[in-house]
Amino acid sequence: MKQTILVILTISIFFGCKQNNNKTKPVTSIEITEEPKGVENIAFKWGKMALNAQANDTERFSPRPTVTSRYLGLIFVSIFDAWSRFDDKAIPVYLKDIDRRPINEQTLSNKEIAISYAAFGAMNEYYYSDKAMFAEFMIELGLDPTNTSLDPNTPEGIGNLAAKAVIEARKGDGANQYGEEEGSNGTPYFDYIGYSPVNSPDENIDPDRWQPKYFSDGKGGKYAPGCLTPFWDKVKPIALKSADQFRPGPPPKIGSEQMEKEVQEVIDLQTNLTDYQKALVEFMRDGPKSVQQAGHWLKFAQDISKRDDHTLDQDVKMYFYNQIVAMDAFIANWDSKMYYDSARPYALVHEYYDGKIIKAWAGEGKGMKDMDGSEWQPYSPSIFLCPPFPSYTSGHSTISGGCAEALKIWTGSEVFGSEAVMVAGALTEPNHLGDTITLKFPTFTETSEMAGISRVLGGYHIQSDNIAGLELGRNIARENWKFYKEHIGESNQI
Repeated sequence: MKQTILVILTISIFFGCKQNNNKTKPVTSIEITEEPKGVENIAFKWGKMALNAQANDTERFSPRPTVTSRYLGLIFVSIFDAWSRFDDKAIPVYLKDIDRRPINEQTLSNKEIAISYAAFGAMNEYYYSDKAMFAEFMIELGLDPTNTSLDPNTPEGIGNLAAKAVIEARKGDGANQYGEEEGSNGTPYFDYIGYSPVNSPDENIDPDRWQPKYFSDGKGGKYAPGCLTPFWDKVKPIALKSADQFRPGPPPKIGSEQMEKEVQEVIDLQTNLTDYQKALVEFMRDGPKSVQQAGHWLKFAQDISKRDDHTLDQDVKMYFYNQIVAMDAFIANWDSKMYYDSARPYALVHEYYDGKIIKAWAGEGKGMKDMDGSEWQPYSPSIFLCPPFPSYTSGHSTISGGCAEALKIWTGSEVFGSEAVMVAGALTEPNHLGDTITLKFPTFTETSEMAGISRVLGGYHIQSDNIAGLELGRNIARENWKFYKEHIGESNQI
């Protein structure tokens, strides 16, 4: 993609230098300013602000990757819609009946103002606990955070209108953000479908179905968390026709040769975990500052912005595509999870190896030990041993497959080149650290596959969950590309 360089010419002509012949001579001053790129462009800065808010949300409300994927998706739709009114051909998603601004108003300054107010308004709605942080950032940008104008003839008004349009359009979209869905009790994100697992933490009636598991509460007790947002398959996608548009075929069942092989693979991989693999599991599990999967791939997208010195226009478009893929991928992923309601390795290993001695990780500070198969656990802290929802397909694989494919399509190249440094064990057994590991991500596809296999290495998924998830995500990215191309006003073909 071509990079646009904005050159601002400021010509000052002034008279006042007296010459010997008593005539004045014009003096011309030309100042050339290049458009801010990479980390300096305003779209990048708002992306970084969104990541900070995402990390804060995880800390305040515990991991809720479905909910926050919607936040990020809608924030970047808001930014895109505001920006579209200052582009010569882009079409907004939700901002209706607001005219495109004339060519002389399609300036960098107006774009910066419009997307800032859109981002500010959307982030105040979704990451409401950080309103003070957003207001402070607006002031740093020289903008008035109290300006609530809805004048469609000004960039401030267009930004505010874009945020308002997205917020209004997504009320009643199935997310139950306001506790408004039928069957709810008025509590945000309340389970209005009344999902109840077949199995209890103490009794596994149907071992092919999901079983909740006990976690440590960090205070000497234990609890079994319920299923996270079991209604998320009911959320309206941004670009997909329906949540089940690309639903994969069924996972293997207990008693099949494939299931037996894949459960054994999980045991074998854990038994032989290297420091490199531990670092990979931890990096992909928690990501940078625990920003969840959508945030993780927003961070990867920002690595591309830095690498390629993106302009504001480029970042607005890339983040928009990247994050609507992540949002839709979570919806489709939950469709698969709730439709199949499949068991995780935590229960599967217990089912297959109860009464049999295996070598496995015994918990922090205990290393690998011989134990009864009923004692097996994932390589994870006791306070969050396993994601509390059904297994098939893997969320990490689906979102990573989708976002990696999106970045590959958008950049026109497989080349990535990002790196991350981790100390093995730091997030799982901090008192028993391993080596310092540099994780290298040479291509987008390899990065998605590293994310996917990390979930098998960690003991959260069997291989079928991973493979089907990667393919599901890639299908979503290809489908959403058509939507993206339509909204930037270009051909809808890859």
